[in-house]
Amino acid sequence: MKILDRIDYMLIKELERGLPSEEEPFNAVGRKIGISGEEVIFRIKNLKDEGAIRKISARINQRKIGIMANALVAWSVPPDWDGYDELASHAGVSHCYLRKSVPDKWNYTVYTVHHRFSREEVHEEVKKIAESIPVRDYVVMFSSEELKRVPAVRIDENGDGLR
Repeated sequence: MKILDRIDYMLIKELERGLPSEEEPFNAVGRKIGISGEEVIFRIKNLKDEGAIRKISARINQRKIGIMANALVAWSVPPDWDGYDELASHAGVSHCYLRKSVPDKWNYTVYTVHHRFSREEVHEEVKKIAESIPVRDYVVMFSSEELKRVPAVRIDENGDGLR
């Protein structure tokens, strides 16, 4: 992997803040760090090719568009159950996790995440999913607040290195 220069670090730091909501966001990012929008795109491609970044993806502020019901559903499935792919493939499931149970305390081993405009919509969706799979023991848990999500890799304050 090539050694990243100061502009690369500055670019990564700007990308961590998020792209501005405007017609030419890469030009805006470039202006902040003193390069053109074309060079921003070129450097992003190079950083991706070099493995310094994996991807750039949108992070939507769900509450601003009216999605107020975010739920984690814990499913208690039989040990020999093999319907994970079917469960994960439902359109309303954004994430699906398999975890170990805590015997005699918490017997739920599969978790799905759902985002809808209302709690009623989530309950309807989960009920339909439960009817389509042979699992009836589940718990729907709604989030009470949205916590700030931060990138896993951060640039230090001087832009000199990863921490």
